[in-house]
Amino acid sequence: MSDLTRKFLKINGKDNVLITLTDLSQGTILQDSERIVILKEDIPSKHKIFINDMQEGELVYMYGVIVGKLTKEVKSGMKMTTLNTIHEAASFAYRENQYQWEKPDISKFKGRNFMGYKRSDGKVGTANYWLFMPTVFCENRNLDVIKEALHHSLGYAVTDKYLNYANLLSQSIENEEDILNIEFSAYSEPSKKVFKNIDGIKFLNHQGGCGGTRDDSEVLSKLLAAYADHPNVAGITVLSLGCQHLQVEQLKSDIFKRNPNFKKPLLVFEQQLEKSENNFIKEAILQTFINLKNVNNINREPAPLNKLVLGVKCGGSDGFSGISANPAVGVAADILVALGGTVLLAEFPELCGAEQDLIDRCTSETIANKFIKLMQQYNDSAHAVGSGFHMNPSPGNIKDGLTTDAIKSTGAATKGGYSPVTDVLDYTEPTTIRGLNLVCTPGNDVEATTGKAAAGATLILFTTGLGTPTGNPVCPVIKVATNSDLAKRMPDIIDIDTGAIITGEKTVAQMGEEILEFCIKVASGKYSPKAVQLGQDDFIPWKRGVSL
Repeated sequence: MSDLTRKFLKINGKDNVLITLTDLSQGTILQDSERIVILKEDIPSKHKIFINDMQEGELVYMYGVIVGKLTKEVKSGMKMTTLNTIHEAASFAYRENQYQWEKPDISKFKGRNFMGYKRSDGKVGTANYWLFMPTVFCENRNLDVIKEALHHSLGYAVTDKYLNYANLLSQSIENEEDILNIEFSAYSEPSKKVFKNIDGIKFLNHQGGCGGTRDDSEVLSKLLAAYADHPNVAGITVLSLGCQHLQVEQLKSDIFKRNPNFKKPLLVFEQQLEKSENNFIKEAILQTFINLKNVNNINREPAPLNKLVLGVKCGGSDGFSGISANPAVGVAADILVALGGTVLLAEFPELCGAEQDLIDRCTSETIANKFIKLMQQYNDSAHAVGSGFHMNPSPGNIKDGLTTDAIKSTGAATKGGYSPVTDVLDYTEPTTIRGLNLVCTPGNDVEATTGKAAAGATLILFTTGLGTPTGNPVCPVIKVATNSDLAKRMPDIIDIDTGAIITGEKTVAQMGEEILEFCIKVASGKYSPKAVQLGQDDFIPWKRGVSL
């Protein structure tokens, strides 16, 4: 039943803080199950309230786990802030544990299919893209030239409305008119696609391939190989300068190491072997057109839901992320795993505080130890340069109620659901075992989505409380709002609104099922997510340095 008057939430009986669901004034009386809490100050929505009087050094619990430590005495009814609470998380280690997972009801989805693109290696894509990639940053300009030509000629341009607006402004300047009177139209007539079965031509501009360490180039090669092998990619055009660290042969070697049965068209053009730049670009365009005609013959076909690989991500998080969008996405993730599908949970800095639960859910000691090793190495590298996972929350996160990394992380981990952890993947490693996989990436939005796609995600559910324009070139990104205010304020980037969970109009389970239904629609090509419509094709390789 709907309850629009709910003022606060206590997540776990062990917690010693409450979460505000609306703005509350000083003097407001809250009836907790254990005691009455009278607010000592005005407390905005999404923030945390101390239930009891507590002393300096005492531990703060939320989600039933340690999320902070007090730096000063606090009174019942006070707000948690960075002035009274610092990050603290429990230690973790492998321990013998027989995890019992209660699988969700899958009756609504059992036997269902999505319409996908079947590849020769048995994988199924949710989209059909042609991919351009450079082996070195020196070729970025040539990629931009080709992108401008192909996007407009083939009907994939998404910026015509801005071009039209700029042209109107230019005409007004020439006519000495007031440009402030020029109206902007957010709508522009969509261009007709030449190749009806090609969802887009995508470009992986990057700043690597030469000039950095050889390790950087080697990791970049594996990343580009992962994108070439991605189920949503039908063919690839590679532009190489010739003298760079990342040689074409290295890239080819990494592609075939990853997939010995790789059979997609792979076109390679090396500029230093061509007689001119004009000829170099002309040949790349011509040969790509010839091959586009062939891959355009690939049609969508029915595929079981266990062929979906779902990446789950959060960014621009707020104090509602861990109680609305993230757990609802977790429900969708659990249903997909129960159906035999695959879910990728990444962002290792945002698993800090949730480690023990994930370790206890690992299906083997080997998998658990790999997760422990990667977490410790990552955190140690951050500490070596004066940082650490505890510095992960952004100013926006903190302002909206995520005071410590452990609070952010325990809420973030819920988007992976509660199924057993079947595998742990280092950066660029492909998923090969179905179920919930942990993928080592930064929390940084673009680096994380880049890494999830490299692991094989064919859809990404991206939760946000503050709003973010992040997308991915080859993997459709679905934006899930944690609150209805955001969904109404930024409707051009949000696909799903989970604010009804906050008001009590819908349960987390109901919302989770709706999210999975939406994923099936996107995977079948029946809906294009806002990130795809807006051309949010973000791609940033991780250099394994300190990035939280």
